[in-house]
Amino acid sequence: MHKYLISIPWWIRKLFPHYTWSLKNSEQRVYLTFDDGPHPTITPWVLDELEKYNAKATFFCIGKNVAQHPRVYQRILDEGHSVGNHTHTHLDGWKTNPERYTKDVQQAAQYIDSRLFRPPYGKMTKSQFKAIREALSDEVDVIMWNVLSGDFDDSFSPQQCLRNVSRNARSGSIVVFHDSEKAYHNLFAVLPQALLYLTEKGFVLDKMGSEVTINN
Repeated sequence: MHKYLISIPWWIRKLFPHYTWSLKNSEQRVYLTFDDGPHPTITPWVLDELEKYNAKATFFCIGKNVAQHPRVYQRILDEGHSVGNHTHTHLDGWKTNPERYTKDVQQAAQYIDSRLFRPPYGKMTKSQFKAIREALSDEVDVIMWNVLSGDFDDSFSPQQCLRNVSRNARSGSIVVFHDSEKAYHNLFAVLPQALLYLTEKGFVLDKMGSEVTINN
């Protein structure tokens, strides 16, 4: 029994109306996101796969990884993808006091210029949300998701990860993958298949930015 939901039900989204769970659009668009990078070899591989399908994505980066791999981070930007803040050290908000959490996010912001923010594990308290907006900007947009691939979970096979995406992705969906070592075994097998499936279904694979982020 997994301790997380692959698809987020409407009632959870209603409990947190200030977070972005999906995006309204007039076209068939799906928003792929990649958490926990940049990684020196996995992120470039992801970028190569995206390029094959003329796909854009949003990379929620860890500040310390950006500091360690600035060229990979710059390539993300140079190739037209968007980025978001994923804290500096991948903190669990439910286990961290608001002051320390906010300082960690601010440290990441020194390397990641973006108003998009995703809390690691999707865990953040109301006081942390308030503190981050006070410290950075009221325009900080907390990006969650409504489809979780499960690529980080060793108990999932690549086929199960693909089913998680194919059965739940709809126009406006925000889909989570991870460009990390923990997820790579599944990601390596599932990402090419997911890109093929989504494009054959007629979806445009797009990034998130100021022109598309709308709280739902």
